[in-house]
Amino acid sequence: MYKELNRFEQIFFDVCALFLLLFYCYAAVISPAATQYHRGIYVIITYVLVFLLYKSKSTLMRVVDYLLITVSVVTISYWMYNFEVINYRTGIETTLDTVVAVAGVLVSIELARRVVGGIFVVIGVVMLAYGVYGDYMPDLISHAGASFPELCVSIFYKSDGIFGIMANVLATYILLFVLFGAFLEKCGAQKFFIDFPLAAVGHKIGGPGKVAVIASGLFGSISGSAIANVVSTGAFTIPMMKKAGFKPHMAGGIEPAASIGGMFMPPIMGAGGFIMAELTGEPYSRIMLVALFPALMYFFSVFVMVHYEAKKLNIVGEKSEHSPWEIFKKEWYYTLPLVVITIFMLYGYSPGYAAILGLVSCIAVAWVRKETRIGPKEFLEAARNGAESSLKIGATVGVIGIIIGVLTYSGLVLTFADIVIELAGGSLLMTIVLIALASLVLGMGVPVTAAYLITAVVAVPALTHLGVNVLASHMIVYWLSQDSNITPPVCIAAFAGATIAECQHVERPHSLPSSLPSSSTLAPCYSLRPRFLTQRYDDGHRQGLYLYYIWYMALFLCAQRDLDPVVVRQKASYLI
Repeated sequence: MYKELNRFEQIFFDVCALFLLLFYCYAAVISPAATQYHRGIYVIITYVLVFLLYKSKSTLMRVVDYLLITVSVVTISYWMYNFEVINYRTGIETTLDTVVAVAGVLVSIELARRVVGGIFVVIGVVMLAYGVYGDYMPDLISHAGASFPELCVSIFYKSDGIFGIMANVLATYILLFVLFGAFLEKCGAQKFFIDFPLAAVGHKIGGPGKVAVIASGLFGSISGSAIANVVSTGAFTIPMMKKAGFKPHMAGGIEPAASIGGMFMPPIMGAGGFIMAELTGEPYSRIMLVALFPALMYFFSVFVMVHYEAKKLNIVGEKSEHSPWEIFKKEWYYTLPLVVITIFMLYGYSPGYAAILGLVSCIAVAWVRKETRIGPKEFLEAARNGAESSLKIGATVGVIGIIIGVLTYSGLVLTFADIVIELAGGSLLMTIVLIALASLVLGMGVPVTAAYLITAVVAVPALTHLGVNVLASHMIVYWLSQDSNITPPVCIAAFAGATIAECQHVERPHSLPSSLPSSSTLAPCYSLRPRFLTQRYDDGHRQGLYLYYIWYMALFLCAQRDLDPVVVRQKASYLI
């Protein structure tokens, strides 16, 4: 899309991308900006770049694009400039305040429509209608209602609206890690993430499928996006799986199933991990440690099921020209950026600071080989690619602000917990099932990060009311929200895999049993066995390891579901 811009627009895009990189690097390392500038600058540049890049097709409508850019700049600048004044006059906003708020909300809806799609926008519009006509709703979810301008004022100016937690997380963490991922790709690390597992397991039973699982785990740990993971690693692994003998729909299913594991794998767990840290108040380093073993369990489940599927079909890969040790000795330095980020976050440095150090280490690593060195041109390209990638999640900030703002304004955040518990009859397991269904339905039209944040706001209170601790509650919601990437009927990551595999979209999602046992059974484990979260109990670590062992063995048996039932039954009885 960048190449479709004219020369002036390309220069403007590059200037904005460089400014984003330099400003937020300065804010993370040297001196943090004030709240209104920290969030406002990110939002205003995101809005401008979206309308610049996702442009209308006709010349006449291109004029409308520039008009929307102007409205975005004016409304968000007004919020930044009058930030303190508007806070002082809360409840007695001027006519100009109201006009700006209405314009800002409407522009946010159009922004999401261009990038995310119609279903997400429909959800936002429905929530606006609920906010206005709440007094006509059933008693269970009714509220006093508000006029449309009054609702827009609340959404645009209050801290739980457009400039709320989502904008803060995107500006503080996600942007920097997306830029880090762009620099890591520019330095050539992606080749190592594929070459190493190819040499290690490529020649084994189901080798190409196992390569997809390991490569997706390595690349996904820094991409933080299931769709980006599928598109990048799948472009290599899916054709390789098809060549080895996997059917197209199976090859197109293994890659997305493995790719969503990147959303669970530290050090970068997608935007959801940072949102979880903000909502729970836990250090991100603790979120990383808590997520590590479950993430490994997830990849283990996909790996083992690929193994037995390939064994049934007698699929064996080809041996690599080089041994894994040779490749590691030759390209080990590509792991340094990940090591740098992990170490600094574990030592208590902020994720943003660690991301900057990781980015610098990418530039240093790139100079090891002449063909990957990052000079001024490559630096600009990486900043441009990172800024462009950030728009896909940044475009959700407005509608997410609308949804959460309306939920807060209506009071549904407070009553939803009682509604869910009443429907579940006070059962924790049934409550988790209802939350899973709500998350799955919401995820059909909403990006997974948005699905997690929205579900967490309304569902976590229900879980905590039933005795589940806050961190476990968020982990339950986070894991459940990821299934929408690979579960029919929408499953965006699955469709991306189907496109690369050249198979029917309607056939492909049903070839994804491999990840579902893992992600769906972990939620009850988090709630019923808190030692899955490595909490400190008497003898807790020993019992926690025992629980992991039981869970691993259960997954191992699930992977052998197509073998002799008598053998599986004997192994199950031995495990019990």
